[in-house]
Amino acid sequence: MFECVINISEGRSTETLTRLAQAAGASLRDVHTDPSHHRSVFTLINDASHLVRDVHSLVLTTIEALDLRTHAGVHPRLGVADVIPFVPLDGATIEDAAVLRDQLASWIAESFQLPVFLYGPLADGTERTLPYVRKHAFVDLSPDLGPPVADARSGAITVGARPLLIAWNLWLTDTSLVRTKALATVLRRPGLRTLGLEVAGAVQVSCNIIDVANVSLADVYDECTALLQNDERIARVELVGLAPQLALDLVDPGRWGQLDLRPDATIEARRARPAISWPGPDAR
Repeated sequence: MFECVINISEGRSTETLTRLAQAAGASLRDVHTDPSHHRSVFTLINDASHLVRDVHSLVLTTIEALDLRTHAGVHPRLGVADVIPFVPLDGATIEDAAVLRDQLASWIAESFQLPVFLYGPLADGTERTLPYVRKHAFVDLSPDLGPPVADARSGAITVGARPLLIAWNLWLTDTSLVRTKALATVLRRPGLRTLGLEVAGAVQVSCNIIDVANVSLADVYDECTALLQNDERIARVELVGLAPQLALDLVDPGRWGQLDLRPDATIEARRARPAISWPGPDAR
């Protein structure tokens, strides 16, 4: 069993997002959209064979539907199907996920003649991170597969194999972007990646918790609160996609609402349910 969390450079057109959700098939478990980032996160969960089928369908539809030349959004991006990580579940290993990653990368490069970057464990025994790809792609890092330059319409695609990750945003008020970036820098540490961003006139500390067993959302929230000055405050927080049940287990249930955690928005809860329809009551 695997999770695949596909980050797509479209967050505004309901018609297009509905088409993409339909393409994701029976594996679709969550859709998180953000018009300011102009980005959506599609979470797919299934056994390997069914997941690969639905990932192929979603990637194909994304490449057909989107054009990077008309795209403008806050979030950094390399392509229309920007980031595609495979995450092992239920006893599957990161090596198993890397096999699916490599197969998908080859299919994309060969089928669409697009450049593909890999992250996670590599064949030479080294480890490459997604931030490294973002920083070095087409500068001093060439694509692992496909042509050496980005496609004007579709860009490039980054395909990874990684452990569980929680994407989570802290929205701040009465502070500046410069100050938000400084807070993000102070909060950043092993197991926690952060960026300070301006989104639709507001600012946020965008967090990726990559050590979900040891980094508690409550601790990050409290650490940020302790750093705030004068009238600065956390206006709200936002879970992007799904979180593992472990994220809830690490904090007092009385704080779940404050941290945007819900028992029905966990990987474990959603995988036990049929595929969602989007837009609809199950969509977030």
